[in-house]
Amino acid sequence: MASSSPKLTDSIQFPEGLDVTKTCYGVGVVGLIASFIGYFLNYKQFFYSYLTSFTFFTSIALASLILVMIHHITKSSWGTVIRRIPESFIKNIWIWALFMLPIIFGMSSIYKWTSADYVIGDPIMEGKIPFLNSTFFIVRQVIYFAIWGYLGHKLHKVSVKMDETNDWGLTKLLQKISAPGILLFSLTLAFASFDWLMSLDAHWFSTMFGVYFFAMSFQALFPVIILLVFWMQKNNILENTVGKSHIYDLAAWFFGFTVFYAYIAFSQFLLIYYANIPEETLWYYHRLEGSWAVVTYALLFGRFLIPFVLLLNRDSKHNHKLLIFVSVLVLVMHITELHWIVMPIISYSGISVSWLDFTTLIGLGGIFMGLFFTTLKKHNLVPVNDPTLSDSLNKHYHQ
Repeated sequence: MASSSPKLTDSIQFPEGLDVTKTCYGVGVVGLIASFIGYFLNYKQFFYSYLTSFTFFTSIALASLILVMIHHITKSSWGTVIRRIPESFIKNIWIWALFMLPIIFGMSSIYKWTSADYVIGDPIMEGKIPFLNSTFFIVRQVIYFAIWGYLGHKLHKVSVKMDETNDWGLTKLLQKISAPGILLFSLTLAFASFDWLMSLDAHWFSTMFGVYFFAMSFQALFPVIILLVFWMQKNNILENTVGKSHIYDLAAWFFGFTVFYAYIAFSQFLLIYYANIPEETLWYYHRLEGSWAVVTYALLFGRFLIPFVLLLNRDSKHNHKLLIFVSVLVLVMHITELHWIVMPIISYSGISVSWLDFTTLIGLGGIFMGLFFTTLKKHNLVPVNDPTLSDSLNKHYHQ
């Protein structure tokens, strides 16, 4: 009979010989240097490519933040053994905020509403001046990242402190942070999505865009965690700690939010299609003409139909090769969808792909993952004194 209190049998320290941090930072620096050169060659393209890549990685960090808070507020145990992955993404959001600066400095090149000539004489735009103005935009970014940075840093700090002190009372503190944190997160995420993406076409609006961006981001988080878990186990990290049941749970969440994403994305489209208001329908019209229509249908298949069919079967959620394929597919579709949201602003006629799309993605991605591994290496890979750890391990040993 299995023990009621299973113990960790893996090393909980990141292997010293596995130094991926320098590689990540090195790749990131090279990508950013190439992107910086691209700024002088085509500054307008640089800003739109940078915005797309920045939003991609920020969405992963923000989805990690809400996952950690949900974990604490629900007192769940299924994900305790993999919680350090999302915790390591959220620890450095306050540092990641620095990469918002190029967008702030390039506002006049990205957002048409920053130009008085675009606003004056347009009754729709004049009505949005109290919200869409440069000063208030910058203030909002400071508020967003101050809240996210505090929540991420505090949640990680308290979790690590529990490792050191074995004080289970800290779980109450994590819950007290998470409860209002979820509310603040919901509001700031929605408004950030309005600012970064929806205001690119300032005439357009959708009351569902905030939850649409959340659904996109949360669906994309689980492929990231799945791929990182497989990579870690391939390098002999937590092989006996993260078991089949944990992988299954991640795949189940992945499947569930694939359905949720499709529901929200289609609901937004259907409401706008049914209302048939010109200011709203024009946004979709531009994405259903020319070669952009190919991307639109590719998203339908690549982000929903294919993952839905492949993950529907119970056994498929245990199939590592299939999970890797679907995870990579959805992440490619995630960056593609952000590209589909952003790029028609400067290329209505059809698909526009620039080498800057790749250099900004590589550059920011290298720094983003470098920050992640820097944090992950410093602390235990598993919250060893968390009161839910035993239940989480039981899922593996009793599977």
